[in-house]
Amino acid sequence: MKKADPNPKANRHILMITYAVAALFAGLVLYFAFFLQIKSENVINNSYNARLDSFSDRVVRGEILSSDGRVLAQTNVDENGGETRYYPYDSMFSHVVGYSTKGKTGLEALGNFYLLTSHVNLAEQVINELSSVKNLGDNVITTLDVDLQKAAYDALGSRKGAVVAMEPDTGKILAMVSKPDYNTNMLAADWDALVAGGNSEGQLLNRATQGLYPPGSTFKIVTALEYIRENPENFRDYRFDCSGFFHYEDYTIKCYHETAHGSQDFVRAFANSCNGAFANLALMLDLGRLKTTADQLLFDTPLPIAIPYSQSAYTLTPDGDTWQILQTSIGQGQTQMTPIHGGMIAAAIANGGTLMKPYLIDHVENVGGDVIKKFMPQSYGNLMTAEESASLTELMRAVVTEGTGSAVRTDAYTVAGKTGSAEFDKDKETHAWFIGFAPAEHPKLVVSVIVEEGGSGGKTAAPIARSLFDTYFSR
Repeated sequence: MKKADPNPKANRHILMITYAVAALFAGLVLYFAFFLQIKSENVINNSYNARLDSFSDRVVRGEILSSDGRVLAQTNVDENGGETRYYPYDSMFSHVVGYSTKGKTGLEALGNFYLLTSHVNLAEQVINELSSVKNLGDNVITTLDVDLQKAAYDALGSRKGAVVAMEPDTGKILAMVSKPDYNTNMLAADWDALVAGGNSEGQLLNRATQGLYPPGSTFKIVTALEYIRENPENFRDYRFDCSGFFHYEDYTIKCYHETAHGSQDFVRAFANSCNGAFANLALMLDLGRLKTTADQLLFDTPLPIAIPYSQSAYTLTPDGDTWQILQTSIGQGQTQMTPIHGGMIAAAIANGGTLMKPYLIDHVENVGGDVIKKFMPQSYGNLMTAEESASLTELMRAVVTEGTGSAVRTDAYTVAGKTGSAEFDKDKETHAWFIGFAPAEHPKLVVSVIVEEGGSGGKTAAPIARSLFDTYFSR
């Protein structure tokens, strides 16, 4: 009997299926390796992972320490083996360090896996297991600076708001304060009052990362950057005569306290935070490109930060109406921003246009001081060019030397910044903003401040920033 000839088409199909299966298998292996190296800790440390809490049956929760080794959170064990989580600074680090009872927040949540993992030496682990003694968990050493945290905490005082301080060239968060706050050591006793329906203070909310506010005149950084991009050769030639009011069609934009700034060029209009000049300028902009610039500066975009945050909002579209254009140009309307986001924008400007990912954990070490895991600075990407960064720094420097930021003017160091007074309710005082960095020529510290109903950013928020700059540069 004659043998049938092989079917080339069938063989080709079999070969294609073989290649496809091999490719899928290779992809699965690669993803498995990626998951183990990159994603596994996030999954293990997920708040919904009930198994992680069972680690506490065998491990005493480790300590959380400041960058210079001061204890921010520790577990005290009494003679009967009872454990109490203790926070030496009471309320001062309440939001950023967080708590580990009633759920977990802040660094207690972010570092949960490390705090419940023990790397004591093997012999000691064996002895402890045989003696039914818990092993000591690893310690999380943060990027937080106690002196800067205290300066921010004291300067904000009893007012509602938030302060964030960070290094622009590394992304290290050095201070994070939110008020109203709560005494972390009294959390269990105060819990019912803190979560009561009639409580409108929001003490548990971390305003630094989750508080959304109209950015006010700090948004003029975005508007100015877009104008620079559309007019790279002649943006400094812009002129505007300010009478304290800007009338266009049926709309009127007022400068803060109806101040008449007179003849303004581009730099002076930014330095004096002239609403009329920026409203007029915005009418010349390509709204589609303005939207792109806002997106590049992380509006309507996930932020590269590991703790819970609210996403900032920018709603002006290319077909937006005149009133929305005028309002958005000066940071009003429906635009909203968090203090940490404002700090990131300032940090990118300070770092030549490159944003470093903000982070809070420097390294993890065992109880003997051996480093188990080290976290290194990571670049998020370029939010702008180095030339654009230099132009914005020039504008922000003018805010301090001749404009609304005089409260941070000093001979001890140079500051570049932007103030803001953000309206949110016609019957209430404005929110006060300041974002900036120092030294202006070689930035080392970025500060972002919001004071709810604080009035003028120059008079209320800038002095708070000054307290942090003074503390940092006096050491």
